[in-house]
Amino acid sequence: MKNRDFDNCVGTGHLRHEVRRTGAGSGATAVVQFAMIALAFIMIDATPAVVSSGAHAQSSSLNGTATSGLVPEGTPVEIVSGLDIPWSAVTVGRDVLVSQRGTGEIVAFRLGETLRSVGTVPDVVARGDGGMLGLAVLTEGAEVWVYAYHSTASGNRIVRMAYSEGVLGDVQIVLDGLPGGRSHNGGRIAFGPDGMLYATVGETRNPDLSQDPNSLAGKILRMTPAGGIPNDNPIDGSLVYSLGHRNPQGLAWDENGQLWATEFGDDAWDELNRIEPGGNYGWPVMEGRGGNAAYIDPVMQWRTEEMGPSGLAYVDGTFFVAGLTGQRLWSVTIDTAGNPVASAHYVGEYGRIRHVLEGSDYKLWFLTNGRGENNDGIFSVPLAPTPARQCTATDGPAQVCRYDEIER
Repeated sequence: MKNRDFDNCVGTGHLRHEVRRTGAGSGATAVVQFAMIALAFIMIDATPAVVSSGAHAQSSSLNGTATSGLVPEGTPVEIVSGLDIPWSAVTVGRDVLVSQRGTGEIVAFRLGETLRSVGTVPDVVARGDGGMLGLAVLTEGAEVWVYAYHSTASGNRIVRMAYSEGVLGDVQIVLDGLPGGRSHNGGRIAFGPDGMLYATVGETRNPDLSQDPNSLAGKILRMTPAGGIPNDNPIDGSLVYSLGHRNPQGLAWDENGQLWATEFGDDAWDELNRIEPGGNYGWPVMEGRGGNAAYIDPVMQWRTEEMGPSGLAYVDGTFFVAGLTGQRLWSVTIDTAGNPVASAHYVGEYGRIRHVLEGSDYKLWFLTNGRGENNDGIFSVPLAPTPARQCTATDGPAQVCRYDEIER
């Protein structure tokens, strides 16, 4: 299959949340040592439901009552242009910092002002879908740290730099020697509500590594701000928070502190997963829902041609997913029975969408990705309450649901 998650040039929860916590521990490259744990989970009913896009995204049977949510309303406005394959964006006060995958440069802007460079991270090697990837921000007292996940000549690395007066300071290595390759590098980082740093690591197109207890590939990691192993991680002495992933690229927490992640599938299903500590998500044994009690099924799955999920944001009861392959933005709400309902927006209108976040103007922002050299941008769009959901019964317990159209 083609590499859907590659960047083709000429082809987290609330990111405004600031963690104020003093880090503990020291940087470390961990060799994962753990016994595989047999896990049994209550599986989600895999009966498909057609959602508002009319495509093939599948949720479980829709027996619950719809909950309130948000959808983008109106025509998005480009608030910054001239970006070169942007991958991630974070806010630091009035500044918005953006990573550019191919160059290692981090640029910044303020609403209504032009782009400026704040520094270039050394040793960044861009090949395939690797390069300068995810960003995260940590505030400790008066000190602000910008974290970056990037590819090197020998793998992937997480670094941090002090940010002061609009300039990045010297690089400090947080975690080195992460698995890397031409593709499936993962690359999303974010601070959770617990003050710990989470990172997605792809299986580097080596599927067996996802289940390998001695590899960090195909995992979601949890570490202290300095790169150490928290003593309450689900596996003693390990950075691994969950395993059995293929190429996860989105992280977000809901209002209950529950972690969610998006994941690229192979030829069948892309996924939205509810992440449980120590959970095994099945790759390469399973792709999408399989009903195997040893693995956790996705809450939502999409056909690969309509999704290609990268960035993930959670805003007031709604998940927003950036779609690369499908060139669209998805919104997902969860009904009272725990079932997801998805809707597609702006299909094919803005090209590949790499990341989505709640912007500093309290609107939804999304980053385009791969529209040509220095031709990508960030778009802002207001959010409005979800319109009424209209559902009709089918032969089984599933329902066919569509949202009322919103004027644009």
